[in-house]
Amino acid sequence: MKLATFDAGTGPRLGAVTEAGMVDLTATGRPELATMLALIEAGEPGLALAREAAGGAALPMEGLKLLAPIPVPPQMRDASTFPKHIVQAPVGMQKLAAGMQGKPIPNVEPGEVPDIYRQQPIFYITNRFSVRGTETDVPWPKYSNTMDFELEVACVIGTPGKDIAKADALNHVFGYTIFNDFSARDTQLIEMQGMLGPAKGKSFDCGNVLGPVIVTADEIPDPRALKTRARINGKTFVDTDMSAGLHGFDDLIAFISRDEMLHPGEVIGAGTVNDGCGLEHSHFLQDGDVVELEVDGIGILRNRVVRQV
Repeated sequence: MKLATFDAGTGPRLGAVTEAGMVDLTATGRPELATMLALIEAGEPGLALAREAAGGAALPMEGLKLLAPIPVPPQMRDASTFPKHIVQAPVGMQKLAAGMQGKPIPNVEPGEVPDIYRQQPIFYITNRFSVRGTETDVPWPKYSNTMDFELEVACVIGTPGKDIAKADALNHVFGYTIFNDFSARDTQLIEMQGMLGPAKGKSFDCGNVLGPVIVTADEIPDPRALKTRARINGKTFVDTDMSAGLHGFDDLIAFISRDEMLHPGEVIGAGTVNDGCGLEHSHFLQDGDVVELEVDGIGILRNRVVRQV
């Protein structure tokens, strides 16, 4: 089932996207279907209600605004699991640093994946209040001159849990969505010298984009098989899949939940796919660029970046 948070002019509502259009689940009056987070917290009984209600009359998609599926997630984490991205991103940063300093661009080759990335999942916590949805203009941070996108798939936690075994981890997933982790690369380059992880390089209004829908886990039995693409202004920039990740969502959930409760609605990004951002190609976004991230079975997440005056 494809689930969305949409606005038809009266505020956010929970909907099911069907071949006929958008079925307004909130209109049932059931508290379990009031919002996406309420549905997730309701567990399997809530999903049963949603499936039953999804057979109702549908609204045409035209004129509806799709919001972020969970406008304010309880928590957001983003990992780095794809080997080519792990080794190519530092090369891109070295080239960016040289350009910012007016020096010749170095001819640097990617190194080996650091052992720590193979030993355990590496992730950071990002700003859950900066989430937006598809077809949203993303304001370019005024303090940055180098804007980038990142093509990712994220899982949404359904069943809460702590110390979750890897073998049971995917049973805790409610569904999957597309994640565009917009990044101010010049700012990130500077602040990462502090050895604490990204801050203002990632944390700005509208910087975390999710959507266009959440596809329930039963429809994506193997997230590693998902095919992913990115286009800039209609031109294909990335065409790859999820198979190369050093750690799957099962590994991420098992690791993150060690001595830590995971709650319904939490979002965990699997990290930028191989070749999945401009930094890896030294090709950055321009004012007005339209970025489309497409994942088979989920849909297309589309946003325009706009410089602020």
